[in-house]
Amino acid sequence: MSQMSTGFSLFIVGWSVLLVGLMGIGGYFMFRKFLKSMPKKDGKSDLDWQDYYIDQTRSLWTEDGLTLLNELVDPVPQLFRDVARRTIAGKIGQLALEEKASSINIDLIVKGYILATPKRDHKFLISHLKDKQIDYKRYEHYLNVES
Repeated sequence: MSQMSTGFSLFIVGWSVLLVGLMGIGGYFMFRKFLKSMPKKDGKSDLDWQDYYIDQTRSLWTEDGLTLLNELVDPVPQLFRDVARRTIAGKIGQLALEEKASSINIDLIVKGYILATPKRDHKFLISHLKDKQIDYKRYEHYLNVES
């Protein structure tokens, strides 16, 4: 039998670690999606409710609202952008139905974005609102940040 070189052994070990790591990351995201698709006590999953809110409020969206939503999800990597857009739109739709809104306005979009996204994304929202010259002070209790 011949000896394997040290370099080839390190390559095999490194490749194995990389594959296990990538499969772990993929499994994590698949498991999260699986949990969201599990029915709750009411018989509907989080994804079912999200689709329900989007379908019920589709006619309430304006061109300006859709443009703002697309601007807000623009920093999300392309691979995850559609999922982020649907998640945020679902939360906005839920708020619109709860408030019995006649149309989806900037106020609902900002509140829905804050409630649907992790806290680390709120810095981008604040800077985007400043760029558009929109006062974000009225959303601070949602943002939970200091001025």
